Amino acid sequence: METKDFDFNLPEALIAQHPIEKRDHSRMLVVNKNNGDIHHRHFYDIVDFLTENDVLVINETKVIPARLIGSKIDTKAVIELLLLKEIEPNVWETLVKPAKRIKIGSKVIFGNTLVAECILKKEDGTHHFRMSYEGVFLEVLEHLGTMPLPPYIHERLEEQSRYQTVYAKNAGSAAAPTAGLHFTKELMERLDRKGVDIVPITLHVGLGTFKPVSVEKISEHKMHEETYMITDENAEKLNKAIKDGKNIVAVGTTSLRALESNYNNGFKSGIFNTSIFIYPGYKFKAVNELITNFHLPKSTLVMLVSAFSSTKIIKKAYNEAILHRYRFFSFGDAMYLTRKLDIK
Repeated sequence: METKDFDFNLPEALIAQHPIEKRDHSRMLVVNKNNGDIHHRHFYDIVDFLTENDVLVINETKVIPARLIGSKIDTKAVIELLLLKEIEPNVWETLVKPAKRIKIGSKVIFGNTLVAECILKKEDGTHHFRMSYEGVFLEVLEHLGTMPLPPYIHERLEEQSRYQTVYAKNAGSAAAPTAGLHFTKELMERLDRKGVDIVPITLHVGLGTFKPVSVEKISEHKMHEETYMITDENAEKLNKAIKDGKNIVAVGTTSLRALESNYNNGFKSGIFNTSIFIYPGYKFKAVNELITNFHLPKSTLVMLVSAFSSTKIIKKAYNEAILHRYRFFSFGDAMYLTRKLDIK
């Protein structure tokens, strides 16, 4: 398979530039992942599809103000850092603009409270910086950083909280797990009252999720590692769900990747790294259904959803979404890939 096999023409007008006023009023394309049947709904209708036989797995990661703009100490050149992942205490993997201005030993100052020194340049284009500051790093970021919105969003985000899920808890992501943006607290309460078991895990979104595919043959693409965590209690809940024959529904590709990475004749608790790359031919072990957004052409995420259903069905679903003017990408509408039959 080649990267071009996952390309499609998307009108620029369909790239959502801002979140819809009410989170759960976004549209939802319901797709039977096995036969390709398609139904048009709104996201609040998810309550009608999920039952006490479903386990909804959410990603509790919280986006940090990961975009920093400062100046190189020696030349005063403007430098932008995007924090991706903390490699060790106070050492961060980053993306840099403009990268050509940074060498090992270069120092960048942000405000008057944070100095970042480049200690490693990697072949994949990332840089490692050692951070020097006073106080608590996340508090320093709250003061100096901004929300790392994707480059295809050109409009200013008035409410920063709209790039967080309502259940965001554990800080560490460089991007939001966008499928979760459709949920409201009220919707979660309705699902809970209906008997749907909601199980949180955490995967911190980094370069592995959003790095473009630059090779022709997708099998040659290498994913970056991302960190995920599952508690003892929630590993136990997931194992019981498998034992009881319940339906595991992943909210977002990040939840799905964590679950599929972790499962090996059962789920394990702990902190792990994953670089799993899922594309057609992959055999799913744990996840039965998926709630996701509409993804970029030729991206690893389009490849993942094609593996979860089929390339033919996903192309049909995306064509339907474009025909009916669904909103795409981070602030866009949702797709529910289900195995349930007889949808009305």
